[in-house]
This record gives sequence, structure tokens and C-alpha cells, in this order.
Amino acid sequence: MAKSFLRLLGLALALFIHSALADDLQDIRARGVLRHLGIPYANFVTGSGDGLDVEIVQRFARHLGVRYEFVESTWPTVLGDLTGKEYSFKPSIRETGSRPVRGDIVATGLTILPARKQIIDYSDPTFPSAVWLLARADSGITPITPSGNLERDIKATKAVMKRGATFVADNSCLDPTLYGLEGKGLKLKRFVLGAGNVNEVVPAMLKNESDMTLLDVPDVLLAMERWSGRVIVVGPISGEQRMAAGFRKDSPKLREAFNSFLAGIKKDGTYMKLVRKYFRGAPRYMPEFFVDIPGRD
Repeated sequence: MAKSFLRLLGLALALFIHSALADDLQDIRARGVLRHLGIPYANFVTGSGDGLDVEIVQRFARHLGVRYEFVESTWPTVLGDLTGKEYSFKPSIRETGSRPVRGDIVATGLTILPARKQIIDYSDPTFPSAVWLLARADSGITPITPSGNLERDIKATKAVMKRGATFVADNSCLDPTLYGLEGKGLKLKRFVLGAGNVNEVVPAMLKNESDMTLLDVPDVLLAMERWSGRVIVVGPISGEQRMAAGFRKDSPKLREAFNSFLAGIKKDGTYMKLVRKYFRGAPRYMPEFFVDIPGRD
């Protein structure tokens, strides 16, 4: 009798867990709103009601038949706003408390990083990236001469960093620990991503608060347009990276629905129209990502 009861209890728990996991998309449809967590950053979320990720998630909400709602967040809190948990990242990731869940999806030029994968699940890639070294044009620093070998170019770029101070940002794609920059005698200046954000790094550099900054490629492309003649690209710090939307680990159906939707807008040309609208230089600088996506020409 006891064994039979335990088997029934186990079956009931399994069915409950399966149902809970499968209800994430159903709950959003029942609620009638999809909450998009975003941070004003580059042209992914402009802060003016549009941006590449904003338009993608708006279309996804319409695809689901629900209302779109934007919820502004910050880099230090966005994962907690999604998961309802507080985290500490140094020296290793650990949960430190709880907070209200404020959104259902993070889409804000979010780079796929190993630490973040322990906390959230990512969609299929939404955009390519990499981290480059940017410098003030008046700093006396000159770009490396490309060798045709990425590893050699990264080594040469890191050597240039010895010539001045460089902005970095912990717990982000600009974290120096990701690229082996700590303990090398480099002058690293921590740029705090709090009330401010990555959009403010280049203006701070141009105010002579640093000579150089790590920066991801989408923001580099915009910086080259916005501050033409005042900034230069020194060289690469990383290989190619990927950006994606983030989901709670107990929202697999929502993530699956988004991946299916993303594949659809890539196939019908909508995605490339949005890319050309917000990052027209991306296919030229990162062609490998876009090579098989219709409408790239």
C-alpha cells in the first residue's frame, strides 16, 4: 500500500511539475500582456519607444495575441527583475535574496555569457557581437595592423592597453575577467553600470576620464557614427559573440514560441528590414551571422 501511494504521489508530482512548466505561455495569454524588460542601450532599446529589440518583442506580442508592455530595468537588476531573485556574482554566482518579478522576457542587446546561463535560458541568437577596444582619437593611440589571425590581433590589441587607462564594467560583456585582463599590470577603470548604462561609457571617455574603453560591436558602430572623427577602433578583444533574449528557466513554452517566431521573421525578411533600420552597418562588419538570412542584400 505504501509503495503504491508513493508511486501515485510521484506521478502526481511529475504531472504537476509538467503542468507548471507548460503553463508559462498559457498564463501570459490568460493575463493578456507580455512584459518586456529592457534597458536603454544602443539601438536595441533607444529609450524613445523603439529599437531593434523593442520592435521584435512588440511583433512577438501581437503574434501571441496579447498586449505589449515595456518595463524599464537596469543592468544590475534586470536578471532579478526577470527571475524574482537577487544575485551576487563575485567571487562566484550565488542567490542572496528575492525581489518582485517584473517581466517575462529580457531583450535589450543581452550578450550570451556563461554566468548568465546559470540563471536564465536564452533564445536562439538575435544579433551578433564581439568586444573591441575603442580609443579617443586625440589619445595618441593608434589602431593595430590586422594580421589576418584573430588570436594574434587580440594579443596585439591587449598590448596597446598598456599605453593608457581603459574603462571596463564588471558583470557584463565588458568584464575584464572574461578576457584575461586582470593581473596584467593594466590600468583598468571600473565603469559602474547602475543608474547610468553602457550608453554613457563613450561620453565619459571623451571627457578624458579614460583613454580607451572596452565596447561591444553594436555600440561601436553607433559610436563611430555619433562621434565621427573623435573615436578610433584599436582592435578586437574577443572573438565573435552572440546576443539573445532571456527567459526564466520555468518558461520553456514562451521561449519555444519566441524561437519559432524569430525563425519566421528571419525567413520572411522582416528581421533584416529591422536590422537595416537600426544597425545598417552590421551585415558589413559581421557578415558571417547574416549570410543565410533572407533579405541581407
